[in-house]
Amino acid sequence: MSEATTTTATTTTATVGTLDVPGAVLHYQVRGTGPTLLISQSGEGDADRTTDLVDRLADSYRVITYDRRGLSRSRLDAPERGATLVEHADDVHRLLTALTDTPVLMLGCSLGAVIGLHAAVRHPGLIHTLVAHEPVAPRLLPDVERAHHEQELTALQELYGQGGLGAALPEIARTLGIDPTRADAEPGLTPQPMNDRRIANFDHFIRHDFSAIVQDTLDPAALAHTGTRIVPAAGRTTPRTVFDYSCATSLAELVGHELVEFPGGHNGNTSHPEAYAARLRQVLAGAC
Repeated sequence: MSEATTTTATTTTATVGTLDVPGAVLHYQVRGTGPTLLISQSGEGDADRTTDLVDRLADSYRVITYDRRGLSRSRLDAPERGATLVEHADDVHRLLTALTDTPVLMLGCSLGAVIGLHAAVRHPGLIHTLVAHEPVAPRLLPDVERAHHEQELTALQELYGQGGLGAALPEIARTLGIDPTRADAEPGLTPQPMNDRRIANFDHFIRHDFSAIVQDTLDPAALAHTGTRIVPAAGRTTPRTVFDYSCATSLAELVGHELVEFPGGHNGNTSHPEAYAARLRQVLAGAC
């Protein structure tokens, strides 16, 4: 068990808890039974972001989701300060150590995938299999491409500072190859309105996590020797020209695993939960 303490309260749909970690208190949720599967969300996503996907996995997996420090209910001791990707990875280690004593399965999406890569390197034996869906990790790319995309992220931060979310979101979507209209999506999705909480999460994500990506310290060479089965993944409809797709293909070359295609695009886990869950089950089959 972690040196941090946990408190839990059971609801009809999930076990909800908090975990004290250095500099923050993390909110987490646990649903279902079976092998433990941690989902680390993309961007501004909190523990509720993939509720439709979790609904389709909880009959076979013990699914853990959480609010990354600085988002929603995960409180920071110093709200004005962001976190490094190493700190995010250490949060994952502390959370999983508090909730299980066996290696877990992990789905990391976008920023969550980079957190998973750091956790695999820093904490051997923690993660059995990591499905890394379109990691936003410029350090996986050749130097010229890396510098270009780091500058791109910095420019997006500046655009946000000048014009707010209305100006930045379309450019973020373009950079990552996201269809903002969600025209290609499964029916009956749980609404994800742009409410005050989500706006605040976007603010923290752009101001602080973009900086964490630009200042990342990931050692790509270390990924081939983690002991974790790393499965690089990308969306079927993600444009092949965007940098998150390039990061996924570079990761595939580094770890010697073919790039696995998932339904939808960069956010296929939220736009195509039924098909995404089915594909994830296939990928994880035999990994437990």
